[in-house]
Amino acid sequence: MKKLMMIAVMVLSVVFGASARDEYSHDLNTLPPAARTMLKSGFKAGLSHIKIDRELGKIKDYTVILTDGSEIEFDSKGNWKDIEVSYGKSVPASFVPTGVTEFVKKNHKGAKIVGIEKNRHGYEVELSSGVEIIFDSNGAFKKYDR
Repeated sequence: MKKLMMIAVMVLSVVFGASARDEYSHDLNTLPPAARTMLKSGFKAGLSHIKIDRELGKIKDYTVILTDGSEIEFDSKGNWKDIEVSYGKSVPASFVPTGVTEFVKKNHKGAKIVGIEKNRHGYEVELSSGVEIIFDSNGAFKKYDR
């Protein structure tokens, strides 16, 4: 009986382990249409590779690495979740809410937005100065992330 249980555990671990493996692609068509459109309209750098994260056989998210080192994470439907740009660049203004842009210009002169994460509570923004700021879903300042 113990041998049978051990075999069952090993088989299950192999099955679940195999389904959790990340896949990689160099084909932009691997992404959902919304992600492709966003990349084409907002970024000039080319595609380096795409990491496809699966959970129990379903696509959980996509992480796109561009040739300039920028990294964009999308959910399974192609909606962006997180943007981190390479050194010296800033997140394209079209992906930053107006309230966030105005707050940064007014309170952090000269700083660039180098990262922005969108979640159900709002936005978390990282500046070139290293400061991290949290905004609500409308782009209104909430607090500094310490």
